[in-house]
Amino acid sequence: MPHLSTLFSLITVVSVALLLAVTRRGPSLGERVLKPLASTAFIAAALAHGAHRTPYGAAILAGLAFSWWGDVLLISRAKRVFLAGLVAFLLGHVAYSVAFARRGVSVGATALALLLLLGPLVLVGRWLLPSVEARMRAPVLAYMAVITVMVALAVGTVAAHGEPWVLVGAVAFYLSDLSVARDRFIAPGWNNKLWGWPLYFGAQLVLAWCAGRP
Repeated sequence: MPHLSTLFSLITVVSVALLLAVTRRGPSLGERVLKPLASTAFIAAALAHGAHRTPYGAAILAGLAFSWWGDVLLISRAKRVFLAGLVAFLLGHVAYSVAFARRGVSVGATALALLLLLGPLVLVGRWLLPSVEARMRAPVLAYMAVITVMVALAVGTVAAHGEPWVLVGAVAFYLSDLSVARDRFIAPGWNNKLWGWPLYFGAQLVLAWCAGRP
């Protein structure tokens, strides 16, 4: 049902645009409506693409569902709720990793990508970890490791099947997480959302569109 997928994708795009507008001056009640709406729409887009019909698509769908919970939980600024959101997104990345592995990967390309991604991992760690309180460092490190593996597996999937959009989605998600890290630990502010949310929701839509692959 491509027409339904297009409709749900447009709902996500419009919701994100409105979300940026209503949060320009700070936290807004509108965020509690628009953010879950945008996330629900990208799940609906995946279903419209037939994500539920294959093991690969079902794993992508699980990743989107975990991300929905992460989106809702990260509306709060409370530390415990943020940690729960972090866990939800971590599980989402695990689900995406399972999806890519089930789709089939080039082991050599995955290993090479993982090796090359160690550089950014170290750089991000040096930038971020000094600003993270001690009890949050282990969860943050675990999250960084899992998302790095997820991107490496996306590279392996592209190498095996020649589908670059999977990698586009994975890398956009990776980059969007830098905005979350900056907002929570380095320099809070709407400017982080201005570039982070379009990257993040764009990534989820791309992965949702890819979920219907056989």
